[in-house]
Amino acid sequence: MSKWKIYTPDGVQDILFDECYAKKEMEGRIRKTFRSYGFYEIETPTIEFFDVFSTDIESFPQEGMVKFFDQKGRILVLRPDITVPVARITATKNRDVQLPIKYSYIGNVFRFNEVGGGRQNEFTQVGVELLGDSSCESDAEIIAVAINTLKAAGLENFQIDIGQVGFFNGLAEEAGLSEKDIAGISKLIDRKDYVGVEEIVDRYSMPDELRELILKLPGLFGSLDVIEKLKKITKNKKSLAAIENIEEVINILRDYGLTKYISIDLGMLKGPDYDTGIIFRGFTYGVGFPILSGGRYDSLTSTFGKDCPAIGFSIGINMLMMALGKTLLSKDRPGVDSLICYKKNSRKSAIEIAETLRKQDMNIETMMLGEGIEKGLEYARSKQIGGVILIEADGRILVHDLENDIVSETSIEAILNSK
Repeated sequence: MSKWKIYTPDGVQDILFDECYAKKEMEGRIRKTFRSYGFYEIETPTIEFFDVFSTDIESFPQEGMVKFFDQKGRILVLRPDITVPVARITATKNRDVQLPIKYSYIGNVFRFNEVGGGRQNEFTQVGVELLGDSSCESDAEIIAVAINTLKAAGLENFQIDIGQVGFFNGLAEEAGLSEKDIAGISKLIDRKDYVGVEEIVDRYSMPDELRELILKLPGLFGSLDVIEKLKKITKNKKSLAAIENIEEVINILRDYGLTKYISIDLGMLKGPDYDTGIIFRGFTYGVGFPILSGGRYDSLTSTFGKDCPAIGFSIGINMLMMALGKTLLSKDRPGVDSLICYKKNSRKSAIEIAETLRKQDMNIETMMLGEGIEKGLEYARSKQIGGVILIEADGRILVHDLENDIVSETSIEAILNSK
């Protein structure tokens, strides 16, 4: 037998029983949260043309995508993301739909990542996208949905860092940085690499105040008072507008009562190339990577032929489950209420009782016995089933309460008439 028959490829995993149950229950709570804000769920194809993700805005490097060919030789990919297909849908099938449009989704995506630290090549992505509204109100609503989604999933201790790409873009424009250096310094700032940032800045001649502000960017994060400090020293109009945008969004989040989850990070820059305004990430204990990321991407739909402002966020469910750990599994696990054991001549009664109890929202298993009840009791204990119902040949019914080690007798009529 080939060993590859019994293993899974790198970066993918089997999700079994308790964990799968907890995952689906979490997805159900998240779906309910999305619906409560008026977001309508869609499903996009798992397989897309490579061209969908190979736009003028390079969102995803092609070496990170799972590619193959169709029967006509065209390049296909397993979707690495769902935001881009949402932009495609908005510019095509929903081109004439009244704006704004609110989308939500839950689906698997596929990326060749550096596996480790909880990252996977296949994982479930959940998120929302709001298209057709460029206001601070929509920025704040999306962040509020993100916070309440994490809370609905069961996470209590987390932080949402908010940035604004316009702040850096204004400084870079004023400093006269080249496109190449803008791309390079953005990554260095996001990594908090002060030395690397200084090496690039030193190539340019600029006012001392501007130079000092750019050098400070990797450390421009913290509590909300960062905004007040920057308003006093920022002179660039584009950068100042970005700060005012964040300030207004925070004021709206204050009305939601959610500012305790918020911090500021104006050195947060690395991300999809389509980011155009507010950006944010979610962090929590025990996970070395963001569990949530989002932001404004007003230019993306134009690559599909329709100008439309947009903002959204996505969450990697595997990261969220890792953050919740044993807390999630202890809270959500599948269970069976009772095991009904019977012999062949009592099968009809067993099925009738089982179906009656299932209609009462109970989880019921059945087992035909060859000899005594011992096999049924052993199986029930192994699966932590609290009760075993044995239907005797003479119609008597014995109920074994395994938790209290009590056996009692009842009748078919009593069970069928119970509510």
